[in-house]
Amino acid sequence: MQVGSHRVTLFGKKECCLCDQALELIEKVQRSCPFAFEKIDISGDPALQAEFGLKIPVVVVDGVPAFKYRVNENRLRALLQ
Repeated sequence: MQVGSHRVTLFGKKECCLCDQALELIEKVQRSCPFAFEKIDISGDPALQAEFGLKIPVVVVDGVPAFKYRVNENRLRALLQ
């Protein structure tokens, strides 16, 4: 895969401290290792709420679930190499 062609998706919601921490770490990694990023708020979507519920944040890298609750910076960087 080419540099910058990875896609990271964060499933979370507002007023979620773990989601905020995950977002902060993802943005930090993105500054040195470019990738496409999408943040999806599960609050308004019953299907996403049923799927993720209390498991948020969930971070998906290139379509594969990679993290739940907490994001590991070193592992995220490794997945994006």
